[in-house]
Amino acid sequence: KRMSVLVEDLLLLARLDEHRPLQTLPTDLSAVAHDAVTDARAVEPGRPIALAAPTPVMVRGDAARLRQVVDNLLRNVRVHTPAGTPATVAVTVVDGSARLSVTDSGPGIDPQHLGHVFDRFWRRDHSRTRATGGAGLGLAIVAALVEAHGGTVTADNTPTGGARFTVVLPLVS
Repeated sequence: KRMSVLVEDLLLLARLDEHRPLQTLPTDLSAVAHDAVTDARAVEPGRPIALAAPTPVMVRGDAARLRQVVDNLLRNVRVHTPAGTPATVAVTVVDGSARLSVTDSGPGIDPQHLGHVFDRFWRRDHSRTRATGGAGLGLAIVAALVEAHGGTVTADNTPTGGARFTVVLPLVS
């Protein structure tokens, strides 16, 4: 099962490397975030996950792939922060672009690692076993999918120490 997921992830990255176009339609990024947060709360009911997406924010996108972006970012919170650590998903419009952020209240990302978090097969803790960590493809997939949508993704630490991932996508014109 794990090998199947790994192969699917590698095939997705290969397709994106070939610049195969996604099936894009006007998509409400707020609705995508809402669905992902609802599912994440069901997966880990003890973790408070706030959603700040009060209005529709329309982007041209593949809803399933955008959902995969949010799911991967929320999985990252589950894997890299202690159980019960709060997180927030926010969808806003800033400077004429859609902005989705996933912020946690965990320990943050070591500054020396910030430049590598989107690298393929890179893992923060190389001593992690297959039972406790993935193959290091989740954030690489996030970066590739966001780029395929004409956007950018960044990672940084908040002033209070948690990690924040920010996805910026073009709005539907």
